[in-house]
Amino acid sequence: MSEPFQTDSRQMLGRLRTVMADDAAGQTRLDQITQLIAEEMHTEVCSIYLFRDEDTLELCATEGLNPEAVHQTRMRLGEGLVGRVARTGNVINTDDAPSTRGFRFMPETGEEAYSSFLGVPVQRLGEKLGVLVVQSKDSRTFSDEEVYAVEVVAMVLAEMAELGAFIGEGAAMSARHQQSVQFRGTTAQDGAARGHVWLHEPRVVVTNLIGEDPERERQRLNDAVEELRIGVDRMLSFARSGDKEQLEVLEAYRMFANSKGWMRRMEEDIGRGLSAEAAVEKEQSTARARMTQVTDAYLRDRLHDLDDLSNRLLRTLTGQGGETGAAMPPDPILIARNIGPAELLDYGRSLKGIVLEEGSVGSHATIVARALAIPLVIHASRITAEALNGDPILVDGDQGIVHLRPDDTVFAAFRDKMAMQAKAQERYASIRSKPALTLCGQTISLTMNAGLMADLPSLEDSGADGVGLFRTELQFLIRSQMPRRSELSELYARVMDAAQGKRVVFRTLDIGSDKVLPYMKPTDEPNPAMGWRAIRVGLDKPGVMRMQLQALIRGAKGRALTVMFPFVAQRDEYSAARAEMEKAMERERILGHPLPASVEIGAMLETPSLAFAPDKFYSEVDFLSIGGNDLKQFFFAADRENERVRRRYDTLNVSFLTFLQSIVERCERSGTPLSFCGEDAGRPVEAACLAAMGLRSLSMRPASIGPVKSVLRRTHLGELRDIIDSASTRGDQSVRGAVMDYLREKF
Repeated sequence: MSEPFQTDSRQMLGRLRTVMADDAAGQTRLDQITQLIAEEMHTEVCSIYLFRDEDTLELCATEGLNPEAVHQTRMRLGEGLVGRVARTGNVINTDDAPSTRGFRFMPETGEEAYSSFLGVPVQRLGEKLGVLVVQSKDSRTFSDEEVYAVEVVAMVLAEMAELGAFIGEGAAMSARHQQSVQFRGTTAQDGAARGHVWLHEPRVVVTNLIGEDPERERQRLNDAVEELRIGVDRMLSFARSGDKEQLEVLEAYRMFANSKGWMRRMEEDIGRGLSAEAAVEKEQSTARARMTQVTDAYLRDRLHDLDDLSNRLLRTLTGQGGETGAAMPPDPILIARNIGPAELLDYGRSLKGIVLEEGSVGSHATIVARALAIPLVIHASRITAEALNGDPILVDGDQGIVHLRPDDTVFAAFRDKMAMQAKAQERYASIRSKPALTLCGQTISLTMNAGLMADLPSLEDSGADGVGLFRTELQFLIRSQMPRRSELSELYARVMDAAQGKRVVFRTLDIGSDKVLPYMKPTDEPNPAMGWRAIRVGLDKPGVMRMQLQALIRGAKGRALTVMFPFVAQRDEYSAARAEMEKAMERERILGHPLPASVEIGAMLETPSLAFAPDKFYSEVDFLSIGGNDLKQFFFAADRENERVRRRYDTLNVSFLTFLQSIVERCERSGTPLSFCGEDAGRPVEAACLAAMGLRSLSMRPASIGPVKSVLRRTHLGELRDIIDSASTRGDQSVRGAVMDYLREKF
């Protein structure tokens, strides 16, 4: 080249600015861009491929290939060199394309005449939009400077596509963020909701992509970074007395904010013609792309830190702070990559639904969503990149499906579904005050799960007989530091006040596994669900357990108190925990505080080992509650957080029902009260089968009580048990099919 490439790069971006400013149609713009890139890169060919759907690329513009191939040539993701670039997100730079692995001969384009090939992904913040290709007849490997320049141009193309600069005919050039899109995720909280999108983290829109004055852009960047550094230092000074984990995050922020390499790369991008905000977003896109490839948890966390820091910097540069000025819609559906329990509680019951890209069925956010009875779908990949504030959206929490910008047909079908659910709720309301009395005369106690004061109004509205499980850990999870004993005792007193004399079963702190306190150092365990959690943490750190037990005793204010220890695996764990309760009672007596009128001390049966505990255990424990979610995952050795295995195993599997029956029989022999708590208790078919197996108390989320009660009141447990036994005798793996046939016939 006759002059340094940086000059050519700036010249190319300058010409791109002219094309962007021209009021031309989308196809004309693309054609002009391929022509100018080919000229600036001194190549015979420049082509732009865009995704027409998530698996198919389409040739949308070309300079040098057969023009008749435009919008006709398509390839699958991973097919040919272009498809490989799109699939991997990596650059391919070769001087002999036909001999390169994966090359696909496309006679309609005439590309066989070209040896050199440079393919660069067109992507924005990790979202792949297409591929930019330059080709040459000469056998040449493009220099690092040339590759870098094409990457910068590809990034600008991605921003232009996001801003709607290439709208034209066909799916590949249709307007972004306007089509109807369906996302298939995972159900974390069932229910249906319709409303409008509210983004937890509003997207930063970069409209100023190309900088005319490099020195001015560098100064803007330096000023913004300095403001960022001051902000991070201020947060650090406030957090010095806070928890260690928060300090580590802020220290990582400061490290990145002061990183010379980070600044150097952004300043180099500015030198090549980008604006300050475009340079920041280019670095952010690189970090996002790396995040998808890094398996090390620590490195992924640090890349998340860099991503968050980049967002803060972009908001400073663009003036788009966290408060965008947009008003929350009256029917908000929250969209986020992930969210903590405290943030979710800040929104409260104003939300109609929640959709997360990440999350898990046992996460803190899921627990809060269930407590608030808000439909929640998790693992909805890419929804934060596709959704815009105010978009109409439908959330089907029953199926784990989200419809963004639905068409009229989908909307009408969804509206009908919601109407049917509302009609069913009216029917359930009519039996709210009636007992769950089966046709054979058995009364099943239906209690509700809770964890927040916000849950307690549901006690009367749902017709629950009491609270079968109050999750005390939520009050620990939503705080940045350990709650005081006085705060907890006041809360427990309010819970019992709201219950108005109905029994409340308080489960002691169940932390560890997927529930790590913000102020508790997480343990690096290969299998946390089977690690240091729940009762194991309590017995190893008795100070926390004693404080909570004292708070429960004081909160009872002389009323009957029921306490349950979680995740007990063997008798001595229960004995040790019970001893701590007796010590706490004695201490409160010495201090002169009123003691509960009566105390029941039970355990959750969540491990198969406890089912085979000595008879002495069954005579010692005041009551047992089967924790169905954990017991099922350990029984089948299937992680309930793993979508590939958790749905393979059925609660109505004959072996699992036989196991439950053995627990029921042991409790009957010892006279130990037994209940079942978990998601399956709230599913009408499963609930009826559990009752048929001899369980007389079921605990579930409040919204499930109506449907479960309705089915139980129309079921003869003896007949249903005969159906189950017959299926078992036949050798059926699951009794579900036979049970469903019976229920359809009865109903």
